[in-house]
Amino acid sequence: MRLAGYIRVSTGSQLDGFGLEDQEQIVRRWTREHGHKLVKVFTEKAVSGTVAGEERPELAAALSWIEDKKVDGIVAPNLDRLARELVVQEAALAQTWKHGGRAFMADQGEILPDDPEDPMRTAMRQMMGVFAQLDRGMTVAKLRRGRRIKGEKGEYAYGAPPYGWQAHKKELTPEEMEQAGRARARQLRDEDGLSLREIIAVLEAEGIRPKRGERWHPETVRRMLANTADRPPTLRRR
Repeated sequence: MRLAGYIRVSTGSQLDGFGLEDQEQIVRRWTREHGHKLVKVFTEKAVSGTVAGEERPELAAALSWIEDKKVDGIVAPNLDRLARELVVQEAALAQTWKHGGRAFMADQGEILPDDPEDPMRTAMRQMMGVFAQLDRGMTVAKLRRGRRIKGEKGEYAYGAPPYGWQAHKKELTPEEMEQAGRARARQLRDEDGLSLREIIAVLEAEGIRPKRGERWHPETVRRMLANTADRPPTLRRR
């Protein structure tokens, strides 16, 4: 079966560390293990899962591919990545089924269409969406409280340190190997004029790895290059 992959990051996703690289690996692995073909991965960058479809161009594009019969369905890491708000989830699923497509989530398999003979199927799916939405809200609120408390103490309060830095005694300090990686990436962009994908090829050929995982993603390199500061990010203090 031909599938369109859909992955998304937003401020909320960055809090829990579920980045684009991890999501794409999960989608590709699930598709391969279940004998499907991943035709294209649609990547939504820094878009909240609570906004409607018209504000999510990559999701709209993936659904259009289903409508145009370019693919037979869509696959996402989980329903939360498809959309956090229940109403947006339901709209995306309804659009998929309307055009004869199938919806798969890597963590639970196929999401079956509504069946008039089995109303409990719809009810259970929607209840799962409601509880997932509630759980997500509680998690984000807890993280924000923790960060606020850390910030008031003058500690680093933003989860995993950015590439080039490490947390040491509640402060950020330069990480030597990663700082060298940052410098090399800037050199490849500024002096050699390479594109993001060309920079990735050179970094990987030279054994320069990202903070997590084995492979670089263009968005990770873009963020790294956008962060030009040569000192740790400012900490929140009293």
